Amino acid sequence: MEKYISIATRFDISGSISEVKPLGPGFINDTFIVKTSEGGKYILQRKNHIVFPDVPGMMNNILMVTEHIKAKVAAAGGDPEREVLTVVKRNAATLTEEEKSLPHYDLYYKDENGNFWAVCVFIEGSITYEKADTPALAYKGGQGIGKFQAQLADFTTPLSETIKGFHNIRWRFQQWDEALKADAAGRVKDLAEEISWIESRKEEMLKFWSLVEDGTIPTRVTHNDTKISNILFDAAGEVLCVIDLDTCMSSTSLNDFGDAIRSYTNTGAEDDRDLSRVGMSLEMFKAYTEGYLSERRSTLCESELEWLAFSARYITFEQVLRFLMDYIDGDKYYKTNAPDHNLVRTHAQYKLLCSMEEQYEKMKEIVANA
Repeated sequence: MEKYISIATRFDISGSISEVKPLGPGFINDTFIVKTSEGGKYILQRKNHIVFPDVPGMMNNILMVTEHIKAKVAAAGGDPEREVLTVVKRNAATLTEEEKSLPHYDLYYKDENGNFWAVCVFIEGSITYEKADTPALAYKGGQGIGKFQAQLADFTTPLSETIKGFHNIRWRFQQWDEALKADAAGRVKDLAEEISWIESRKEEMLKFWSLVEDGTIPTRVTHNDTKISNILFDAAGEVLCVIDLDTCMSSTSLNDFGDAIRSYTNTGAEDDRDLSRVGMSLEMFKAYTEGYLSERRSTLCESELEWLAFSARYITFEQVLRFLMDYIDGDKYYKTNAPDHNLVRTHAQYKLLCSMEEQYEKMKEIVANA
């Protein structure tokens, strides 16, 4: 604990630190809760600089986005300390001259092992949900992401690209072609059907992405990890704010909607071996969409509304491609628990994609009427 207390004291924490304890499983970042003798609470995180090579740029993204939202919340008479994540800057007295020469030096601490650390304020009285298992909760999840995007609809400052090519299907197809050519694990010969799934949809997916590239679908702030556990709620079940902003970047808002639909509406598991359980729940789609558009419709342009339902197919297709590509590569990216795990994931995501395609006209009707 002394090590973590020493790191936490590098930040402008109010009061004397009394305790630092691990918080959560830490799949990407290591997270700790910091308590002070005066009753204050903070979140200390070791930022994964393998996943996020530009931590300074990432932290600057987070600061700019949260400051923009704070101004909106304050102007609306809300509570910026509870309705927005608060970044805690470095304690000026602990900064060295060498640190002061680094980009965005006051937003993180880099330790002697090259690890990056950051701190934010813990929001008291907040609750989270691990899964949206009812339409009512899906509606609230949609509200949460819709509210976050609406607050940032007029944010125009370019953000650092914290993960290269994220949701850029043109770049993914370049990787795909390279993977097929290399055939690193010698598996291509057994995947004719699966490869045909990808190739048959290539033109349609590139057509959608070209609308992002030429500006027909505008570039905005995207969260890029829209699972419901990244939304804080108050005790009454109302949305407080969106958290885990490490993946915030500049892209199309539709990515966030599509990714949420991919996770919220799946009636089975992402790696379900029983494909009879997998499909898209239209009821959950309707609930999330109505919640999302209740906050966001007025700040979306016509092209975004036109392609909103398609974005669920786009993101789900991308995940089919990525699982299959990793299987072809020899399972280098995703953790697997069996030799065929990535292929199982591919089949399950493809079943979900087909379910979306079958219900696509109804999805568009729901968007139009929400």
